[in-house]
Amino acid sequence: MKFSAPEEYGLRCLLQIARQGPGGSLTIPQVSQAEGISQHHAAKLLRILRTGGFLKSARGQAGGYTLARPAREIVVADVLDVLGGRLFNPDFCARHAGPDAACAQTTDCSIRSLWLALQTAVDGVLNRTTLQDLLQNGREMQSPSQQLVQPAHLRPVS
Repeated sequence: MKFSAPEEYGLRCLLQIARQGPGGSLTIPQVSQAEGISQHHAAKLLRILRTGGFLKSARGQAGGYTLARPAREIVVADVLDVLGGRLFNPDFCARHAGPDAACAQTTDCSIRSLWLALQTAVDGVLNRTTLQDLLQNGREMQSPSQQLVQPAHLRPVS
């Protein structure tokens, strides 16, 4: 299980725009250059994020992409869902059954329970993490005097 390239780059493009602050915007060439991807690829990802309701776009001289709502209101799970979906979907077994299709016919597959447990854990983290959390962690990572600190809602309770 891993995140796809569209999920990774789409989230990174969204973070580039979020770093501009409230009302800040970036153009496709600016996002493309910042992430080291083609303008065509950046445009495709930004269009998906716009139709998903995470970005607004404006044309013209002062045009570009801005966040459609504050970073604290954008949940990472929702972004990844628009960009590509879940890491594990229950229909995976039906699509990838062996020659005898036995796995597709049962709900007690031991591997399936592992994927479901992992998906539940991943969902728990992604549903509690916002763009604002990622921005905050990014700032903390850039500060040489601080180690990466998890958002408060992800820290273990002592």
